[in-house]
Amino acid sequence: MSTAVVVGGGPAGLMAAERLASTGVAVTVYDRMPSPARKLLLAGHGGLNLTHSEGRERFLPRYGEAADRLAPALDAFGPDDLRAWCAGLGEETFVGTSGRVFPRSFRATPLVRAWLARLGDLGVRIERRRTWTGWAPDGALRVTTADGAVEEVRPDVTVLALGGASWPRLGSDGGWVGTLAERGIAVTPLRPANVGMCVTWSVGYADRFAGSPLKHVRLTVPGGPGRSVAVVRGDAMVTRTGIEGGPVYALGAAIRAALDADGRCVLEVDLRPDQGADQLAARLARRRPKESASTWLRRALGLDPVAVALLREATGGALPDAPEALAALAKAVPVVVTATMPIDRAISTAGGVEWSEVDEHLMLRRLPGTFVAGEMLDWEAPTGGYLLQASFATGFVAAQGALGWLARDTRG
Repeated sequence: MSTAVVVGGGPAGLMAAERLASTGVAVTVYDRMPSPARKLLLAGHGGLNLTHSEGRERFLPRYGEAADRLAPALDAFGPDDLRAWCAGLGEETFVGTSGRVFPRSFRATPLVRAWLARLGDLGVRIERRRTWTGWAPDGALRVTTADGAVEEVRPDVTVLALGGASWPRLGSDGGWVGTLAERGIAVTPLRPANVGMCVTWSVGYADRFAGSPLKHVRLTVPGGPGRSVAVVRGDAMVTRTGIEGGPVYALGAAIRAALDADGRCVLEVDLRPDQGADQLAARLARRRPKESASTWLRRALGLDPVAVALLREATGGALPDAPEALAALAKAVPVVVTATMPIDRAISTAGGVEWSEVDEHLMLRRLPGTFVAGEMLDWEAPTGGYLLQASFATGFVAAQGALGWLARDTRG
């Protein structure tokens, strides 16, 4: 019987383990945590967003520069496949109003429980509190137990699925980067993705509006040399130390590029994206005598206190009186981002094993028989189901590649 080791008990690793075991391969999963799928369980606390229902033509571009690289995996195991897989575990899914896909229970626990039961039925052995520390000189995998003992295992194939570096308390700390680098494998530095951005608010603004949403805004990252303009709409959230939320996360790559180039990023906030500057100016021109600026903006433009205060924040409190100038400001309020929040506060990470290091089956070219899946690879995606979908898909494809390698090994 062929043997496989999967390092990492997250969605990518467990999907690889299931696919391998379903063909009769003896699979052992090594996970450094006391129980597997901890990140998946945490993701389910607010409703487990598994994938997204939008069509392929809109779905693929969500993965940015890695879209072409991920396309084969997403075609091999796409959103419909993931939903069918969930149904097979007894967890039917539904499409929410935003197009996001959730289990009907809206929780991760039933899905994970059913999944672990299936893996057990397939004979998958899950070794908990085991940390992979690299390779012995003869190529054996080295695994350290909770009490410090070192074990050496020699599987026929290996799938590495250790995640990125955004959840160190749940096991994903990026510690594998140095281990792979020692074998000459190129890794793009891991950086925070889907993370809040640092803004130096005035004390008064931070104290009053931390936790307040900027609703229905359009955020723009202006272009620069070699960089195109990036635009996203949605609801952002003011925090004590900056700004976060779905549209901010979606602009993460563009903001990081601007920070790398200039040391700062001027994020433009359009407070009324459905109306042109001329329309806003016409409304503002009808200011009533002795009307305060706050009342004027609320009545003319429908701005709430956090939005009015953002205009003041951008101008040091000196709002322009001319309707045209104020309208132009409302269409592009400058918010200076100075940095991203730390990686341990990120939802996911960018960077990882460079695509040139793996073949079309996600096998490391320098380590035949060793495959890589999930966030260890160099890709990123916004929230909305895209992260989990690509993790499941790359785990599936890495397992398929491992099966192909085993078959070739047998034929040889």
